[in-house]
Amino acid sequence: MNVTRERAAAVLAGNWLGASTVPSRGLYPHQWSWDSAFIAFGLRRLHPGHARRELRTLFAAQWPDGRVPHIVFDPQTPAEAYFPGPSFWHAGRTSGLVQPPVHARAALAVHEAEPDREFLAALYPQLVAWHDYLRTHRNAGGRGLVAIVHPWESGMDNSPAWDEPLARVSPATGFVRRDLTHGEAGDRPSDDDYGRYVRLAADYRDSGYRAMGAFAVEDPGFNALLADAELALAEIADELGLPSAGHRETAARVEKALQETLWDSAAGFFFARDVHTGSLIREHTCAGLLPLVLPDLAVAPALLTTATGPRFRLGRVHGVPSYDLTAPGFDPGRYWRGPSWFNVGWLVRQGLVRHGEHALAARLRDDLVETAAQTGFAEYLDPLTGAGHGTRSFSWTAALTVDLLSEGS
Repeated sequence: MNVTRERAAAVLAGNWLGASTVPSRGLYPHQWSWDSAFIAFGLRRLHPGHARRELRTLFAAQWPDGRVPHIVFDPQTPAEAYFPGPSFWHAGRTSGLVQPPVHARAALAVHEAEPDREFLAALYPQLVAWHDYLRTHRNAGGRGLVAIVHPWESGMDNSPAWDEPLARVSPATGFVRRDLTHGEAGDRPSDDDYGRYVRLAADYRDSGYRAMGAFAVEDPGFNALLADAELALAEIADELGLPSAGHRETAARVEKALQETLWDSAAGFFFARDVHTGSLIREHTCAGLLPLVLPDLAVAPALLTTATGPRFRLGRVHGVPSYDLTAPGFDPGRYWRGPSWFNVGWLVRQGLVRHGEHALAARLRDDLVETAAQTGFAEYLDPLTGAGHGTRSFSWTAALTVDLLSEGS
């Protein structure tokens, strides 16, 4: 076995709890929703049974309304290990927020690695309910796009795209941050922003997890991943001998709404949209590149031009910068304000392959594998120097490294 692959496999083994995988033992000691999906992509190459268990464990915590919570709390982990913990959410063993819907694509990949129709058949109705929740309960803008109600739901918590809508939120006080125990303050969100996150979460909780508050944003990354997930559901339905046309039609509708609502042809980019103001938030973040995962994306050539241009310099820096390299606020080390993340690089590489950009995809793959190994499977890294930031032995970094190294094997 390749040495890097062995090291990555050891990270996953060390973070495996028996039914799910923590992103990291210190900073993130529970199960996170989209982390588990990315982890499943790697586990399928090592232990397909563990990959199936990972997704089953997550969906066992699905709410009756169909939402898949962004955190499933481990009952064996001390309550003070993470804030906000289970007592904050008033939701039993989960949080009440969500994260991007990458699970259908992960479930399909796990099945393809080791076919198990029983696994697919059990998960399929849960995936359908999950997507139905997003399309019906989160269509706040009325244009067929999902709105997120908290930065944590984007998976890109501290993105500069959220600064404008967050300015309407008064920070909460009187809580103790646990993240700074395990991470450098300069790499993490500011105290004021963290206070805004807590305020939004508390307000949403107090509404019974129904009312949208001061923050309601249509995120291009979240919606592109939903469209891709519907395409994956169509393939799962085909595998199960079930009708699949509806999933493809839904994917096409989301993609059409994405282009009509969030695409700026002059900028050659997808921007987030503030539902409350109706205005695009003109910050070039990596979320605007994620529609590349859609194989029929009409504006892909223009988006690729932006991706390879001075704002992101794809193929000429390490990974995919999370924020515009030319922006005054670019910070190569602070959470989602410049650093490259391995899951974003992996997703963008998928998009490059789907649009025939094989040479660029190969360069990105090689860089992701090399920097993962060199940084000890860091949470994220400086796109200019390749230096690691955040926690080390991070599960999705290790899992996606295993996946990339296993291709063609």
